[in-house]
Amino acid sequence: MKFNLFKQETTPMVAAKPTGASDSTVTPAPVGLVSTGNATEPVNKNDAFDEIKNKFLNEIDKIPLPSWAIIAIAVVAALLILTCCFCIIKKCCCKKKKNKKGKKGKGDMGMKNLKGEVCFTDTGCVTARKIYIVTAYEPQITDPFMTLLLTIGILQAADLISMDSGGTSDPYVRVFVLPDKKKKFDTKVHKKTLNPVFNETFIFKIPFTEMGGKTLVMAVYDFDRFSKHDIIGEIKIPMNTLDLAKPIEEWRDLDSADQEEPEKLGDICISLRYVPTAGKLTICILEAKNLKKMDVGGLSDPYVKINLLQNGKRLKKKKTTVKKNTLNPYYNESFSFEIPLEQMQKIQAVITVLDYDKIGKNDAIGKIWVGSKSTGAGLKHWSDMLANPRRPIAQWHPLQPEEEVDAALAALTAKK
Repeated sequence: MKFNLFKQETTPMVAAKPTGASDSTVTPAPVGLVSTGNATEPVNKNDAFDEIKNKFLNEIDKIPLPSWAIIAIAVVAALLILTCCFCIIKKCCCKKKKNKKGKKGKGDMGMKNLKGEVCFTDTGCVTARKIYIVTAYEPQITDPFMTLLLTIGILQAADLISMDSGGTSDPYVRVFVLPDKKKKFDTKVHKKTLNPVFNETFIFKIPFTEMGGKTLVMAVYDFDRFSKHDIIGEIKIPMNTLDLAKPIEEWRDLDSADQEEPEKLGDICISLRYVPTAGKLTICILEAKNLKKMDVGGLSDPYVKINLLQNGKRLKKKKTTVKKNTLNPYYNESFSFEIPLEQMQKIQAVITVLDYDKIGKNDAIGKIWVGSKSTGAGLKHWSDMLANPRRPIAQWHPLQPEEEVDAALAALTAKK
């Protein structure tokens, strides 16, 4: 049904018919105008709006719902519209505030010009040349012995030294506390970049009475799957030089990788003997000396584990007894394995010295491996054993870092 809201019907004025005259129709007066003498005036505007209102109400009356229901629907619709508008406005305002806050924080930490640096958030930043440290140290309320929480957060690095042939590096950061070095944290490795972003945080639980003798170490390494990880730079911070009453934010110089001395892990003496006719391999763990200190008291609780590998898979394993509180343990314990002569070229013996711990994981002090695919002292010892059947051959071996031996074995497996 169509409505003409502004059309006003008027009754046409018809003149009286004279007798005998033909019918004639008088033209209606113009719409909305009333003749008064010689002038015309517009119809009152209120009359037009009243007419619109009446027609709108008439249409409402035709809806098959009570008036209260129509009002309720209108109120709910209005509330929904207002809520949507409020949410949109709030989201836009919060986003602007967040962006402004983030920019301000970045500038406050001095991250605007991070050239050649690795940055730590909450606790500090490391770099190829400098380090920016922010430490947080607070008590753990639930611990009656006053164990405190030392938080180290690693944020990012910029313009690191290139260690690979392609002009890039695969950097990661290792964080630990000396002298025990039992608890180590590594960030994720970032491939082929000199500007990695880490955004990782680590926490150490350290008793307050032991804090003065600790040294915090943060080192940046270049990851290599099949060889030793090269160090890019590191920093060592004696904790007794820091004021831990409040968070610390400062830059420090990193030591060059050339200044790092190889860590001495100790030596182990083993004896190898093989009887071809019986297919019997005997490995005797004789003794170890000058082992690395792993416990707080400056000693270790070492034991030795033997893993026999074939094509990268473990065939058998053995371990010695634990020697308490010593860095020069004496074992003289023998372990025999049945290995046919035709398989001796496929066998690798991995010998690991570990520090026993009642609580937590037993940490490896160092490793060696002997076999036909070994190198250096390990290959020489294996060859001497095969050249002298039924005769025990004893030899000292310097312990190597666990990750180096694992990487060499992984490379050997990959080649196959």
